[in-house]
Amino acid sequence: MRLLLQRVIRATVRVEGVVVSSTGRGILIFIAIEKGDSTLLASSAAEKIALLRIFPEPGSAKMNLSVTETGGEVLVVSQFTLAASLRRGRRPSFDGAAAPEIAASLCEAFSAALRSRGVRVATGLFGAAMEVDLVNDGPVTFWLQSTPTGEFGP
Repeated sequence: MRLLLQRVIRATVRVEGVVVSSTGRGILIFIAIEKGDSTLLASSAAEKIALLRIFPEPGSAKMNLSVTETGGEVLVVSQFTLAASLRRGRRPSFDGAAAPEIAASLCEAFSAALRSRGVRVATGLFGAAMEVDLVNDGPVTFWLQSTPTGEFGP
């Protein structure tokens, strides 16, 4: 599983020019599900992100609050291209990406796991050509990738 997190002031997803989802201050998460990922991994990622201290305390620049503590929102957007390998040639390989049926199910499991932790979650439209608008806050951006042991790191 690969996740790109961006702290945002707001973010919106459009499909064919129609807004399908939006969020206020919080986190925009682009997620790629890879072969071998599981619901347990999705739950672990959700827990880490729900508790990740990436928001400043009032009157301070120190990042010491989580999205749950700030009452922030999350917008989850599936993006299988994050699973691409660029090691060989000039065309990305998507061999590591999970099949669409599996990826859709795990994206929903990830969103549900965030909701179960008290986070307000909006989602993009899986498999659609989406237009994503965002106002980055900071900018603050983090890259998480699961390891073979199920932990997350850069």
